[in-house]
Formats: sequence, C-alpha cells, structure tokens
Amino acid sequence: MTDVSGFAETLEQAVRDVRAVPKLTATAPFDVAAAYEIQRAGIARRERRGERRIGVKMGFTSRAKMVQMGVDDVIWGQLTDTMLVESTVDLAELIHPRIEPEIVFLLGPEGFKAAVGFEVLDSRYEDFKFTLPDVIADNASAARFGFGAWHDPRDLSNVGLVMEIDGRVVQTGSSAAILGDPVRSLRAAVRLAREADLPLGPGSIVLAGAATAAVPLPKDAHVRVTGAGLGSVEVTTK
Repeated sequence: MTDVSGFAETLEQAVRDVRAVPKLTATAPFDVAAAYEIQRAGIARRERRGERRIGVKMGFTSRAKMVQMGVDDVIWGQLTDTMLVESTVDLAELIHPRIEPEIVFLLGPEGFKAAVGFEVLDSRYEDFKFTLPDVIADNASAARFGFGAWHDPRDLSNVGLVMEIDGRVVQTGSSAAILGDPVRSLRAAVRLAREADLPLGPGSIVLAGAATAAVPLPKDAHVRVTGAGLGSVEVTTK
C-alpha cells in the first residue's frame, strides 16, 4: 500500500527546505492512480495553510514527450494562488527552476479568454529526473506562473511564441506544438478535472502546456514572452 501521506510530506519538505530529494519510486514504486492521490494530498496540505486552488496546468502536451514517457494521454497538476507571479520570481525559494512559454486560458460562464504566459517548473527531484508517477505526484513540477492581458477567443492553432532572457532570444515555437491546438489541451483539462471530481468553473485558469522546451531560469534576469496577436508578458528574477 502506497504511503500517500508520507510521500506528500516528503515533497512538501523538499519545497520548504529548497532541497531536491531522490525519486519516490526508487524505494517504493507506485502507479499513476496513487501518484494523483499523492498530488491531491499535497494540495490539501497547501489549502490547510490558506492557499486557494485557482486552476490546473497541463503536461506532456507534445506527441514527442508522450512517446518519450510511454503515455497516451496528457498529465495535469494543480495551481494555487501563491504560485501566481505578478512581476518577480524569487529564485531563493526554488531548487533548480526552468521557464517555458505558455498559452493560458481563463474560463468564463460560457467560454474562455486567452493570454500569452509563462510557467516556471521546479522538479523537487534530484537532477530533474523522474518517472511518470514521480512527476505526477510532484504536481507535474508546477512552481510559478504568470500571464499577460486577456484576449477574446480567436484561432490559437498556430500562434508564434518567442521567449527572451535579457534581450536574447532563447526559445521560439508555435502553439501548434500543444496537441496541434492548445484548445484541445483546454478540453482535456476540463475532462480530467471533472473525472477527478475537481471541476473547473468560471474564473479557473488553465496552462495549456509547453510550446517549447524549458530553459534554466537565471538570477537577476529579465524574461519576456511574446505571442503573435496576444501581446507579451514580462517577469524578472532575483
């Protein structure tokens, strides 16, 4: 039987101590179902400390990543209000952060709005290496995120994305890398959340998934992500 509470505590301690831990499955293998139980237990701990769930993030939204990890469906993690970045990311709170450009959705009563955004990933595992159950248990490596201005629905199937660090282009890509169209990722998020009995209502935020590979996030940096037709979002680190 999987020690759900114990594993959730191990991951929470890693966050508090800002120190990576070995893969959980290295000593006690568990399956995907148990991994989501661990993830849920970890979020419940955050809620008891006063954090509020505000949405979900999607992972493995590229076909190449699915093949690499041997899966045929996306994975997801949960977002809380303390993960949302207004302008600055404090790297002293993170272990080995990486950043990637995102398409972000805001659910409304009858539809959605979209924005360009970013996600800061921070696996709690040593060397940023993990199995599928490990990364799910670790809330899909979610750490921080942010987004620009909201825009009304439009064709998002091939939005060009550019990410710059200190004025230097570090990644370019297209939203087509997100399941061919990030709206498909949004639909998958709604489906998975409903199946988990955590339905997404109006006001919920969905990070659709990576359009490019993530890159290391350096200290004292200025990051700018631009999406064609969606404007831009900027963040600094300290």
